[in-house]
Amino acid sequence: MADIFFYGTLRHIDLLELVLERPRDRIDLSEAELPDHAVFGVQGQPFPTILPMPGQRARGLLARNLGTEDLARLQFYEGGFDHDLRRLEVETEGGMHVAADVFFVAPEKWQAGDPWSLEEWRRDWGDMTMRVATEAMSLFHQADTADLATLLPAMRRRAASFLAARSRPADPDRDIARDVEVIARSQPYTGFLAIAEMDLRFRRHDGAMSEVQNRSALLTGQAAVVLPYDPVRDSVLLIQQFRAPLFIAGDRAPWVWEPVAGYVDPGEAPETTARREAMEEAGLTLHALESAGRVYSSTGNSTEFVHLFIGIANLSERPEGGGLDSEGEDILTRILSYDDLMAGIDAQRFNDLPLVTTALWLARHRDRLRDAA
Repeated sequence: MADIFFYGTLRHIDLLELVLERPRDRIDLSEAELPDHAVFGVQGQPFPTILPMPGQRARGLLARNLGTEDLARLQFYEGGFDHDLRRLEVETEGGMHVAADVFFVAPEKWQAGDPWSLEEWRRDWGDMTMRVATEAMSLFHQADTADLATLLPAMRRRAASFLAARSRPADPDRDIARDVEVIARSQPYTGFLAIAEMDLRFRRHDGAMSEVQNRSALLTGQAAVVLPYDPVRDSVLLIQQFRAPLFIAGDRAPWVWEPVAGYVDPGEAPETTARREAMEEAGLTLHALESAGRVYSSTGNSTEFVHLFIGIANLSERPEGGGLDSEGEDILTRILSYDDLMAGIDAQRFNDLPLVTTALWLARHRDRLRDAA
């Protein structure tokens, strides 16, 4: 049996129940404090760390008499965040001193930020963390903690994308609670991308419910796409990189000319993503952004939701971009005149849908952008 003190996100009872796979009334929990310690947020991450701090007291929950399966599930989940257990003495509400294990974040990897608040975390990150934990714990006994640590950023993108989709306006003519019935669901593949599968019925246009149908979706995230445009020189910047899905599909030209693009990180505005990716991939500072649409990229098979932008930039001088080595990017940049871009669109030399879409938006608004410049 093990006693563990939780100071961070596992103080959220719904999350603890999910990780341990049993309800609150079957967990021996009590309020406790860890003397001479304080809890801080981790910079850039939706979880906290705990640090020695003389005179401070870290509030938390003490879980007692946890079994071997409980400990294995906790170590799998917390191991994904690079946590290690340390034995310390905590104090219960009744004044008892109990030796308990505490998960500590690896100090060489994560940087502490501001003091951490459970209430603020629950408001800002609670729903996303619950979705991530559901996906993560589905891999228990199938993956190790190193695998989970690698997959967590993609899981967070998918969770944030799902919550963003849920926040968009509902169909005024349909009630999905009444018009869609889910019979079964599963996620047969989890990786950088994931695949979800459902057996479902939906209400047909004649008012009847359809037969049960099996459908799959590629789970991705939200993306920001920006076509850099210089209205003074009337030119655009394109990037070219190898796209493995085209090669896998059998295409003999998998090096693709396209706009700058990247996935939106959880908690990040799409505009921030567009500016960040422009610097990373092309060495460009964007002076302004024009929204060119908010669309699903392929409604028949993918959940990807794309924020399209035209990025106003000075293309006369720019530092080298080239992408991030950590992401395996190998990027070539090219500046085209507006006329050459549209000639390529008309001749169907470009086969990237976001490029075609942003180019056509630019054609409609080009005069206004040039007048403004």
